[in-house]
Amino acid sequence: MAFTLERARQLQDTLVAWRRDIHMHPEMGFQEFRTARLVADTLRSMGMEVETGVGKTGVVGHLGEGRPVIGIRADMDALPIQEANDVPYRSQTPGIMHACGHDAHTAILLGTAKLLSELPDRPAGEIRFLFQPSEEDEDADGKSGAQRMIDDGALNGVDAVIALHVASGIESGKIRIEGGYASAAVDSFEAVIIGEGCHGAYPQYGVDPIFILAQVINAIHGIRARRVNPVRGAVISIGSVHGGEANNVIPDEVKLTGTIRSFEDDTRKQLWHELEKAFGVARALGGDFRLNIRKGYPAMHNDDRVAGVIEQVTNDLLGSDHLHVEDTGMGAEDFSYMTRLAPGAMFMLGARLDAVNRPHHSPIFDLDESVLSTGVAVLAETTLRLLQQKT
Repeated sequence: MAFTLERARQLQDTLVAWRRDIHMHPEMGFQEFRTARLVADTLRSMGMEVETGVGKTGVVGHLGEGRPVIGIRADMDALPIQEANDVPYRSQTPGIMHACGHDAHTAILLGTAKLLSELPDRPAGEIRFLFQPSEEDEDADGKSGAQRMIDDGALNGVDAVIALHVASGIESGKIRIEGGYASAAVDSFEAVIIGEGCHGAYPQYGVDPIFILAQVINAIHGIRARRVNPVRGAVISIGSVHGGEANNVIPDEVKLTGTIRSFEDDTRKQLWHELEKAFGVARALGGDFRLNIRKGYPAMHNDDRVAGVIEQVTNDLLGSDHLHVEDTGMGAEDFSYMTRLAPGAMFMLGARLDAVNRPHHSPIFDLDESVLSTGVAVLAETTLRLLQQKT
């Protein structure tokens, strides 16, 4: 165990170099061609069997054979954001940056592969390194990178799967891990409230969709407060409203969009049904509506046993003071598709860089690179223990 942490720390300079290389050359979802080549070439240099083009642009490395099969996943895609950081490794691609830490995830998994491939007394079984494209987006068929990799068989025969995610808002080096729901299901909606436009001075001659909108918004916000069991996690937020052009004209329609978050599948379906009923207020007031709900990623559930192994590894390697306790949030992760096929868990790796607020998906996102070796150590040691448990 001490060797795992020591060897991970010896890889620190290499991890930083990988991360900065990837950061300077970000690629959008299903376009990670350069990153995939870097990953595949590096894995081959370790003597691994490597598959490319998995899930379009994903890479899978195989180490060892037999059972159990432990999968470790990292995502590789960047975001359509112009980087504002003035650092030597800033993005060299206009309008695209690694603003969520996937560059770090990829570097950490490469380091984990290197550490485990060089281990002389590695337990029997296969370790499968899953370098996934497009966590942030979906293709024309509405499928994300995790789904595409699953379609191509990357999870076939996997007995357990683990992953990490850096967290710029958590103290550097801290680990957050818990069993149960770790991220929410995410759905989105687009709607149009339809009325009858008229002169603003004579509202009685039309059907005002803006007036109707006000009632619909109240009905939507009442869903969480009055229709859902209070102990269930649920959120419906309206993100945009667009309607009208002139100050003295009541428009024909108003458009709005929003996001729907939940944990349990039955609550998720209830929210869809209740949203439809909330928009029904429009018809009661003489208007009409069109509503399109787009189903997104399911909730991610951390297997209690796998999460327990990660927690024990953190205690043993770093000490209990490195465990970060925080209520589960309602972000979303397509790793959830993988944990629905095999027992799995994702832990959050604290990577706060400085006193500046550097939120994920922002132009000033950045992270403390000193935690890269910590991520390697926890992933590697967790994998070894899962192999030893003969999952």
